[in-house]
Amino acid sequence: MVAVIVSLSGSTAASADSVRDQQWHLKFLDVSRAQEIAKGGGVTIAVIDTGVDSEHPDLRGNVLDGFDVNGDPGAGRVDKNGHGTAMAGLIAAHGKGPDGALGIAPEARILPVQVLGPTGSGAGVGEGIRWAVDHGARVVNLSLGGGGGTSAGIGSGIDYARSRDVVVVAAAGNTDRARDVEFPANKPGVVAVGGVDKQGNDSATTVKGEALVVCAPSEDIMTTGLEGKYRRGDGGTSSAAAIVSGVVALIRSKFPQLTAEQVVNRLTATATDKGDPGHDRLYGWGIVDPVKALTATLPGEGQPGSGDQKNETHPFRTPVLLLGGAAVAVVLVAGLALVAIRSLRDRVSPR
Repeated sequence: MVAVIVSLSGSTAASADSVRDQQWHLKFLDVSRAQEIAKGGGVTIAVIDTGVDSEHPDLRGNVLDGFDVNGDPGAGRVDKNGHGTAMAGLIAAHGKGPDGALGIAPEARILPVQVLGPTGSGAGVGEGIRWAVDHGARVVNLSLGGGGGTSAGIGSGIDYARSRDVVVVAAAGNTDRARDVEFPANKPGVVAVGGVDKQGNDSATTVKGEALVVCAPSEDIMTTGLEGKYRRGDGGTSSAAAIVSGVVALIRSKFPQLTAEQVVNRLTATATDKGDPGHDRLYGWGIVDPVKALTATLPGEGQPGSGDQKNETHPFRTPVLLLGGAAVAVVLVAGLALVAIRSLRDRVSPR
């Protein structure tokens, strides 16, 4: 069992007026162009969180029957906190005309798995991951962090997902609660996501660390809220992780033949490099670029055995990206951050 504490400081309800215009991350990532290529059709993303308000106008029809690890009625389609609904909106909101919230992959389907209660108390993250994988999830979004003594249960759930070709994306953590990339984001094979601000610089609220894989917008993010409303977060890697899960859904939709490892290689090889050349503690491999992720040529992709190379440091292979005739070698060497063991109880909290 995992005790869970939710921290959503700075999140506020927002007016429905010009919601789309306030979603600055869409323009920043050139999402409209990416959605001319793919919109996430045919891909199911599990949101392991507080449940999802399936009746929000911008999500209605995109939320499947899910699961509540505590056995409460509603099959995960009820959210008394709002965090899960916010993440689902960033991933797959379809909007209502030009004014509603738009997700990165609006034709994808959300599989809601409620593991956190309305105040954050909850259990069964690992169980929730396993259930989602067994019920068709191709991407698992973990906008939460922490762990400790119960990390084995969550870790085994992640291992189960990866063994079944599922991409696992997790929030790296926020500086108000951690100083390095938190579990489960720091587990090898997980896409650990950090945040950037509107200028594309590393966010002051995001933890830094060798386990970072990529970054995405995380500050002042507008998304879906409870009761058909909208909410804005002042900063947090929860939002960044959800955005990356949406990009992964676009890739899986466009390239259904790719393995999970090849999908992640495509994500990292096409990221916009920031900070020190190559991988660094501030940005990982850089800021996700949905358009390049959908259009780049990666030699050998789809060939027998490609994308299956592994090493003990990091499970992703070394891809070579061809863009405009230039070859750019990318070596993935994200390190493993240490997991803090808490003596009294273990905590996992939405980021």
